[in-house]
Parts: sequence; C-alpha cells; structure tokens
Amino acid sequence: MSRADFYLIAKPRFRENPLLLVCELARKAHEAGQPTLILARDAAQAEALDDLLWAFDENAYIPHQIAGADEDEDEAAVLIAAPGHDPPSRPLVINLRDGIAPGDYQRVLEVVPADESARGPLRRRWREYQARGFVLNKYDM
Repeated sequence: MSRADFYLIAKPRFRENPLLLVCELARKAHEAGQPTLILARDAAQAEALDDLLWAFDENAYIPHQIAGADEDEDEAAVLIAAPGHDPPSRPLVINLRDGIAPGDYQRVLEVVPADESARGPLRRRWREYQARGFVLNKYDM
C-alpha cells in the first residue's frame, strides 16, 4: 500500500532554510538504501538543492545529481528533477511541487512550509492522497 508522509516545518533551523529538511530526508533515505527522486519546484530550486546536498553536513556524502545533467543518472542515489524532465520512477519521492507527485512510487514525502498561507494546497493534497487510498502520516519537524 502506498504511503504519503507530510513533514510540517516547525523548528527554527528548518524555518530559516526549508531545503535543509529536504537534505535531512534525502540523507535518511540514502542511509536506508532507498533510491530517491526529489521533484523540485523549478530549475533554480534544483540547483540550490544540488549545492546544499554537498554542503549541509561535512560528514555526509549523498550521491546525487540533477536529472538531464549526466547520462548515468540512474546510478545516483538521489535524483533531483526540475519540471520538464521525465525521470524514471523511484520507490521514494520527495515532492516540492504544487500538485500531487506524478508517477509510480511506494512512498511520497511532502514538505509543508511554516507559512500558514502556504498550507492550503497541501491540505488539498492530503485529501487527494487519501482518496487514492494512501496511508497518511504527519510529522512536526
């Protein structure tokens, strides 16, 4: 059964830079041996994530790359995809886009901003995942 986990940003560290939470989620997935696809909102966010995954923790190495940047992207533990790229499905998707994550996956992680006004679309997504039969979880981060 598919699962959707919603991570609500609460800690000051993540409020200041929400992409740090994405990096932490990617690290946990990599440590668990789970190939991960990050669906970035746009190309600028994909580039920012690429840079941050190299720098957010000097003791962490997370093999990653941006979709379309290299031929061996299937080998990257974490693949970052901006809109306009059609990456292969992976078991775990971190969705930063405005709509439900497309494709075939076992688990999707949704990062919920601290800004209350930005949470409305995520509430709609919660209901959409629920209607599709996903098991839903919510975590305060």
